[in-house]
Amino acid sequence: MSRVTQTALVRDDRTLYEAAAGLAVGLSGVAFVTGLAALLNIVAIDDPVAGLELSVLFGVVLLGLGATTVGFGVASRFDYVETGAQPSAGIVAAAAFTAIWLAVGAAVSGAAGLGTVGQLGVGVFLGAAAFATTAFPREDIGSTMPAGAVAVLCGLALVTGVVGPGWEQALAGYNATLFGDTVVPAVVLFASLVTGWSAAKAYGGFGARGRNVGAYVLTYLVVGSILAVLVGLVAFVTVRGLPGLFNGFSVGGAGLLSWPFLTNGAGLLADIAGVFPALLGTVWLVIGAVLFAVPTGVGAAVFLSEYAEQGRFTGAVEVATNGLWSTPSIVFGLFGAAFLIPRFGNQKSLIAGMLTLGFMLLPLVLITSREAILAVPDEYRDASAALGVSKWQTIRSVVLPAAIPGVTTGVILGVGRIAGETAPILLTMGGGVLPAKSAAPNVLGGFQLSASPPFVSNPALLEATSALPYQLYALITAGLSGNIQNPQEYAWGLALTLLLVVLVFYAIGIGTRYYFRRKLHQ
Repeated sequence: MSRVTQTALVRDDRTLYEAAAGLAVGLSGVAFVTGLAALLNIVAIDDPVAGLELSVLFGVVLLGLGATTVGFGVASRFDYVETGAQPSAGIVAAAAFTAIWLAVGAAVSGAAGLGTVGQLGVGVFLGAAAFATTAFPREDIGSTMPAGAVAVLCGLALVTGVVGPGWEQALAGYNATLFGDTVVPAVVLFASLVTGWSAAKAYGGFGARGRNVGAYVLTYLVVGSILAVLVGLVAFVTVRGLPGLFNGFSVGGAGLLSWPFLTNGAGLLADIAGVFPALLGTVWLVIGAVLFAVPTGVGAAVFLSEYAEQGRFTGAVEVATNGLWSTPSIVFGLFGAAFLIPRFGNQKSLIAGMLTLGFMLLPLVLITSREAILAVPDEYRDASAALGVSKWQTIRSVVLPAAIPGVTTGVILGVGRIAGETAPILLTMGGGVLPAKSAAPNVLGGFQLSASPPFVSNPALLEATSALPYQLYALITAGLSGNIQNPQEYAWGLALTLLLVVLVFYAIGIGTRYYFRRKLHQ
């Protein structure tokens, strides 16, 4: 009977403990999101909230989170609640808190006016203390004490106004100054991230489950913040670019659209400057690069995966393709300028830009295609061979259809990179900065047949052509205006158009992948 009573009491305590830990995790998340909003200037740190400046309220919240986090560790260590704490928080947590407190010590001592030796001494001392506090005590103390101390220190700095609105600190030896509008949100983001992780471990009862919960919280906060920044960036470009994109837009009486920004050039004769030549040049660039890279990359992947013996050769090819994919775009641009341009009339041209971007896209197509082909189960090949089907027929009818979704994924990722590249275009294809509509490449109508080699030619491919990234780069760096009445509005509209072009290519790729996946599972 007494055993049952004891179990019930522990469960009640555990439930209250979990509720408090969950509330601390949620409050850390709210502080993190609000700090991110302050960093993006959505809210100001001197805005009044509940009679307090936001920066002071941040400090109060961090003080509460720090004290509560320490309380979780104490409650677990003295067995007020039942947890699965391990003998130590682990070397990874100890190394992380050592680095954190080393940086905190150096920053605080630097702000206090100590020299380099003093900053190093204080940082090393606090880092060593953090290592000892994390590595040697039990996990519940080692995971909460250093984290809670960070939050308390940051909270005190904000509550007392040591750091706040109007604060600034010149960095000795650097031509830079820190301002409170940036430092306060950064402090809140950092402290709430640390306390959120620690409170999440407490919520999970420490041990393996606590580490998993803590990792989930860290992942959600970091990934969520990255997504929020990206969404905010897209929204910012959209808001700034819409006036330029819809400049002169109208709908006629017969339902016909007039969209001069997308259908006009930027020549002197245009009433409203547009981006049509650059838009068409970008589309043809991507199409040409895909037409070159996808068949070549998929064919190479089929050979390496299905025909070539796995050995030094295939290993060398794998290393080379990985290295090529990580090569900076300016190197590909130099390759195009040195190798391709002399072979196409010794002048910048659309086909030189296509091939340069195609060489950039090729490594990723080869890598993803090979992985997709290797991921096809061998049972598919064995079943086809058992029916007497030849190897090439098996590859063409069984392996490649099953690998197409993976190949498409690689193409989607690659197109997202090459569509916005500027350096290769600048070196291999760049035409007029503000081209007239007549400068748009007429690729489809430019093919010519002849009785002598090469039998088919297209002068449009050998002409220099503008593109959206190159035109935007020139507007930003050179500040060219020409006949543009509002260069800033035009530039933002140009940026939004480039973003929409990339998104359209993404949508086409995702739709293609979805189609083949459905067809594969029918």
